[in-house]
Amino acid sequence: MHVGKDTKIIQDCRFCFKYRVRNMTRLSVNINKIATIRNARGGNNPDLVRVALDCELFGAQGITVHPRPDERHIKYKDVTDLKPVLTTEFNIEGYPSDSFVKLVLNVKPAQVTLVPDGPDQITSNAGWDTRTHQNFLKGIINNFKAAGIRTSVFVAADVEMVKYAASTGADRVELYTEPYASVYEINREKAIAPFVIAAETARNEGLGLNAGHDLSLINLKYFHSEIPWIDEVSIGHALICDALYLGLKETIHQYLCCL
Repeated sequence: MHVGKDTKIIQDCRFCFKYRVRNMTRLSVNINKIATIRNARGGNNPDLVRVALDCELFGAQGITVHPRPDERHIKYKDVTDLKPVLTTEFNIEGYPSDSFVKLVLNVKPAQVTLVPDGPDQITSNAGWDTRTHQNFLKGIINNFKAAGIRTSVFVAADVEMVKYAASTGADRVELYTEPYASVYEINREKAIAPFVIAAETARNEGLGLNAGHDLSLINLKYFHSEIPWIDEVSIGHALICDALYLGLKETIHQYLCCL
């Protein structure tokens, strides 16, 4: 049978689509800001679980939460409420205090992301010094991996920090992308350069790769085009802000288009 030009194009497009579906970067929506709004007035409006399920319905491939010791946004109960109803990957991030470790081992999410936040920090603002805290992280990670939980370590775009993260036994690193976002509109080539090097180091070390913090509709597409092998981006603040103007469904669609 003769295969015409148009038929060939359709076949090629179908192949490309299947390839992209298998290899696409996942979007995990961080719903901390939804919890912040809810907690401002008490009660259950907005309904955190409903928003999480809507994010999944609209195409997000994961949900991220970051419970803090003072429960100022995500509460520990939220974490246990979400686990049985989510159908996509559940990522719990936070500082590995005793209470956090106990929560994660009880809930058993798909992934835990370890961040070096102090209890009074407003948001994550630095990656781990994986050299100094190598042994500490190794012990925590061993416990999570024994429970079948994928582990990720939050690090700066620094070759040494990535290599020491690999030595802890982590499955992935999550690159702290605020330095990229803050320079992007001034000089995007300069902004991305250290992240490409760090991402290549992670790949060479056999680590999976995540990224998060201040990624947005403005800077995400370029970041992904330069590091297309990234496994997952976790986005909360910018995405929820965009949803105020675009609606949640359209916002998630636009973020997925960047990937």
